[in-house]
Amino acid sequence: MAESSPFESLEVRPLAAPRKVLDASGNVREVPDGWALLPPGDAALSRRIKADGPSWTVIEKKGRKRFSHGIWAPAERIAALRAERAAEQADPAYTRKLEAGRARRAVAEAAYVEDFRGAILAYLDFHPRYQLMAAELADRITQHATPVGSGTVARTQRIPVAQRAEAATIAWLRHQTTGYDSMSIARIKGERRAVRRELAQRSKQLLARYREGAAIDVTRCPLHAALRAGTP
Repeated sequence: MAESSPFESLEVRPLAAPRKVLDASGNVREVPDGWALLPPGDAALSRRIKADGPSWTVIEKKGRKRFSHGIWAPAERIAALRAERAAEQADPAYTRKLEAGRARRAVAEAAYVEDFRGAILAYLDFHPRYQLMAAELADRITQHATPVGSGTVARTQRIPVAQRAEAATIAWLRHQTTGYDSMSIARIKGERRAVRRELAQRSKQLLARYREGAAIDVTRCPLHAALRAGTP
């Protein structure tokens, strides 16, 4: 068992054994005496605990997902910072500040949703004869992709909004106008990505016809069918 060091902040993995964790090297560490576990759920208090001194953040990894099991830190420090935060929350000024923050975020979110919808319309670039359809499609994709916490490409900050709009459109078309969701895809490395590329190409070819203003048989068009079916 590795010697526990309360003088460093670590990210550790949970163990079934009480007050024992695994560090990044796979060594078993025993939680120092006098430390307590702050449960997950209060992000503000968690940030304060981490900033105030050494702590051990317990993270369980399942595939690409990470699940917090809380933070080990000195019990006295947790109690003091929890009391400090409770006092702040009891102050009417805190409530006013919280409400003002929510209002600012709501305004910013509404602006982003509108910008994102505009980026989708720009990417679609449908012929004037299909403008109403473009508007409906942009609404559907925006409603699906922009909710906070949705985890869709629309919420990432890593790429420009124009690229987010394109990726969100292709993803929506993949799920709503192809048989992707019911496909049996071989569990071979790269196979799912290859299928997605092929379906993306089909979707782009479909969009190209609407951009050109081509005459389209709506009874056989998967995009028209998806919109008429009221898909989200």
